[in-house]
Amino acid sequence: MLKHNSNTIGLYHFLVVISLICIALFAADIPSPAFLPIDQYFSYQYDLIASGQVWRLVTGNLLHTNLWHLLMNLAGFWVIVFLHEVHYKNHSGKLLLLFLSLCLFEGIGLYLFYPTLKAYVGLSGVLHGLFVFGAVMDIRKGYKSGYLLVIGVMLKVGYEQVFGASDSVTQLINARVATESHLIGLISGLLCVLCWSMMDNRLKHHNEA
Repeated sequence: MLKHNSNTIGLYHFLVVISLICIALFAADIPSPAFLPIDQYFSYQYDLIASGQVWRLVTGNLLHTNLWHLLMNLAGFWVIVFLHEVHYKNHSGKLLLLFLSLCLFEGIGLYLFYPTLKAYVGLSGVLHGLFVFGAVMDIRKGYKSGYLLVIGVMLKVGYEQVFGASDSVTQLINARVATESHLIGLISGLLCVLCWSMMDNRLKHHNEA
């Protein structure tokens, strides 16, 4: 019982820390003039990344356009992690590595495949990666619901690539929804499943040896 509680606390700490980072970055940019021009230094901006500011590949995922954008992404973040808690409760360190990998893959994917997207902020691409990762891990655990989750997120992302995001969401976050990031996030999540599976298999073989 104590071990289960400590694992849950580990997940809780991870969620709180990431949430506080996002909130702090958003809050620092609120005053006018801004306490610290966060967007100027940390947002994903294609041209500045090309000039060598590669940290923006990761940090752009942690910034948000307005309060609604921040709240929606953080709510989704908490729901998705606890939805698939069974895969992370004994692996909080791996979850942190997964999150950072998804952030990096998101930035690299946008940079390589969508050079016309000059600026981007938001956690939604990473959330799509976390969602599909958890859904595929559900399938590996034998949960039939995982198939429905994978099909659902693929249909959603496919629809967005053809028809775009809803106007209501665009108005709510006061910016165009970068549906490209959702596709990159989805693909990144699938790549991370492969990496996670390879790590698990290697550990199993090592323990059996």
